[in-house]
Amino acid sequence: MRRGLVIVNTGNGKGKSTAAFGTLFRAWGRGFRVCVIQFIKAETGNWGEIRAARKLEIEWHTFGDGFTWLSKDIAKTAEKARHAWTFAQEKISSGKFDLIVLDEMTYAFHKNWIDINDVIAWLKTHKPPKLHVIITGRAAPPELIEYADLVTEMREIKHPYTRGIKAQPGIEF
Repeated sequence: MRRGLVIVNTGNGKGKSTAAFGTLFRAWGRGFRVCVIQFIKAETGNWGEIRAARKLEIEWHTFGDGFTWLSKDIAKTAEKARHAWTFAQEKISSGKFDLIVLDEMTYAFHKNWIDINDVIAWLKTHKPPKLHVIITGRAAPPELIEYADLVTEMREIKHPYTRGIKAQPGIEF
């Protein structure tokens, strides 16, 4: 019998979302019902993973307005993240999915837009027992690390950006 896991991909290195999407595509290939909810990526984005999801008819929702450090209205950015969590609660409790990715959610904790203790309490009460939830983002709070079943920290050792090589389609987006 499957036991739904809470998986956290965190750290300063590249690959947190990429690993989550790899797991999502693996699960989709096994017939799992999957969904992605992005907390920070711009709603207008047309990244490679979104294009692939459309072709595969994977449910994908993007609620952010882009990089938080470039936000022109941080209160609006925070509200978008809170709306993403409300939406995620509906999807999680619906019982319609086997795996849900909450991409870049840790930033909402770090910025104090969403209370980590409220999220954990809600998940303990409402997450279906067989549902896998993957949460990604830098600086995962200790409470989330303690609660999760599986935590992976991506550590940057070397990155092309530090040598002046800009982000590339198919690799970073």
